Amino acid sequence: MISPSDPLAPGVIESRVRGVCLHVLPEVRDARGDLCAAEVGRDVPFPVRRSFLVYNVPSAETRGEHAHHRCAQFLMAVRGSLRVAVDDGTAREEFSLHRPNLGLYLPPMVWAAQYRYSADAVLLVLASDPYDPADYIRDYAEFLQAVRAGGN
Repeated sequence: MISPSDPLAPGVIESRVRGVCLHVLPEVRDARGDLCAAEVGRDVPFPVRRSFLVYNVPSAETRGEHAHHRCAQFLMAVRGSLRVAVDDGTAREEFSLHRPNLGLYLPPMVWAAQYRYSADAVLLVLASDPYDPADYIRDYAEFLQAVRAGGN
């Protein structure tokens, strides 16, 4: 599981899951409070066309459990913590989002599930595309079949 607990220099940590990256975003800390910035094109690797928040998730529940044909996503726990399991049909990895300066990039055709939400967790999801129900793959066997067929 990738879970940087010590402060890290801003940068990108590559995953063994194809295309998935953990971004450690720059922080500015002073007596007035902390600030974390993410720039589209540099930190968020796509133009944002949709955003949404996931919160008040009971700790025993799992969210996500799907992949997208075309949509890329960037996940940030802006409050609290949660875990994200990712899978490209070959490799799997788990991430802990427990600081607001961590962003997880999920390219298309990566299965993802979010779970172990803390009681105060708020997950911000930035998406490359507007909502399209046809873009979702909600069955894992169907996902594996699409991966074997070459993606989309």
